[in-house]
Amino acid sequence: MDLPPADRAAPMTEIDSSTPAVVLKFDPNPMHHGGLGVIRSLGRRGVPVYGVHEDRMSPAATSRYLVGRWYWRADPDDVERVHTELLRLAERIGRPAVLLPTDDAGAIFLAEHGEGLRHAFRFSAPPATPPRQLAGKHSLYQLCQENGVPCPQAGSPRSLDEATEFATRTGFPVIAKLDTPWRPHGTRLRSTAILHERAELVELYDTCARHGIGVLLQEFVPGDDWFFHGYCDEDSVCRPAFTGVKDRSYPAHAGLTSLGRSVPNELLRTQAVELLSRLGYRGIVDLDFRLDSRDGTYKLLDFNPRLGAQFRLFRDTAGLDVALAAYLDLTGGVIAERAQVAGRRFLAENYDPIAARGYRLGPRSWAASLRGVDELAWFARDDPRPFGLMCLRMGWRAATRGFSAGGRESGSGEPRYRPGRAALAPGPARQEQ
Repeated sequence: MDLPPADRAAPMTEIDSSTPAVVLKFDPNPMHHGGLGVIRSLGRRGVPVYGVHEDRMSPAATSRYLVGRWYWRADPDDVERVHTELLRLAERIGRPAVLLPTDDAGAIFLAEHGEGLRHAFRFSAPPATPPRQLAGKHSLYQLCQENGVPCPQAGSPRSLDEATEFATRTGFPVIAKLDTPWRPHGTRLRSTAILHERAELVELYDTCARHGIGVLLQEFVPGDDWFFHGYCDEDSVCRPAFTGVKDRSYPAHAGLTSLGRSVPNELLRTQAVELLSRLGYRGIVDLDFRLDSRDGTYKLLDFNPRLGAQFRLFRDTAGLDVALAAYLDLTGGVIAERAQVAGRRFLAENYDPIAARGYRLGPRSWAASLRGVDELAWFARDDPRPFGLMCLRMGWRAATRGFSAGGRESGSGEPRYRPGRAALAPGPARQEQ
């Protein structure tokens, strides 16, 4: 595979990059590459970028484009503590900063508890339809039913008998989704799984029942996976608006994009933009669809009221992606209507080799499928350290699998600030004491 060159910013209308930006992440998952994409996208434009990270071994924290790093396992349920620590960070920065959440928990927190932060940060106004309702699997299904949005058949079983009845009616395989995937649950359950037989259904339902986890069962829709990324301003005008195809995912057919393509699709774009306008949506959004091969309709699978991890796949002809669009809009800039760049390809290099096994690809077929990749999740010639640390963490994870405890830690510990590697842009921001 030919590695893409460092991502030099495409010509575009000059932006005022003097306002700092903070990349906010509550999910204690150091392998989340979406935040790194934001750091690079804004940092390459000269924006002073600060990141919230789990610890010093978080790969994204090593990016050369960070001015400062806030090491903190934040707990979004502790509203007062989150307010206190974010305002401490704002005081250190010394001027209002754009705040960009990269996970569901962050989007939900800002929508429900963000008003006390608006004097220190700039972020999108809450959507008319609450992010908690959009991100929740059962509440999204109800919303689709009420608004006539095509979606798969689904149900929230209250007993194993009800779960079995649903699977019998729709047939295996069935999709199982944790109803509130942004909440820690202390198990090894994935947020989405494909169940191929009743034994798997029994095992999953038993685990969910023991831990008090809500689960949504969804029919398996045959067809191609599509996704939509966009940014909606305060009037719910979506610009830019991008569509693409998910060629592979991890886990296979039911997970995050490991290999994707930028493919303009006016029908899907129109359908998604109209939905967002109807819901009064504001901010960055990531929608998952499947083109149902049975009836030719696009079925909405998931509504993510935040940045999609593969957002760097998409840009318009002036180099604008959804993170840059959000920054531009929140700092008073104007977003022009421009065409999507077609044909770009994105690879999550830590997940796709594993995903390929689920698609029954041998090494040669897999390698051939990577020709022409334009954007990598981790590797960049101008910023190689995150890739190196990612490789070390993936190797450690493989070597210790089966010995580590399941689940992820929730927020704890005293936040620590450390300067980043990027030079601080001119302004009154404070340095480390």
